[in-house]
Amino acid sequence: MPQLNVQQLQEFLRSDFPQSSVVVESVSERGACVRQAIDQSHLRPGGTVSGPVMMAVADVAMYVALLAEIGIVPLAVTTNLSINFLRKPRADKDLLAHCQLIKVGKTLAVGEVSLYSDGSDELVAHVVTTYAIPPRS
Repeated sequence: MPQLNVQQLQEFLRSDFPQSSVVVESVSERGACVRQAIDQSHLRPGGTVSGPVMMAVADVAMYVALLAEIGIVPLAVTTNLSINFLRKPRADKDLLAHCQLIKVGKTLAVGEVSLYSDGSDELVAHVVTTYAIPPRS
């Protein structure tokens, strides 16, 4: 079971990452779901959600899933993020990211993130990411 719940994780994000508007939707055993409301500031020319926005949402989903699993470890950091853009996300729908942790070791964690436009089952991007976990006392 997760060590932290949705409220605890959302409070941590709001206090330590006030620049992020990602909302924690749920946490589960070795997983998490987050939501990013999409507005004009998230779009690139052509009316699609920009790649950097999609990467940021995927990264937050991984961070939330990892922290839910190991507790608040603010200095856990992304060491790798690989994204495959599969189709154009909806510009008028929230972006949802579902993360499932594949492996959580002492120093590294690997997760897989699926990105969707709200209301659709079609994958818009697939992400694999690795986090470095600092030594804990």
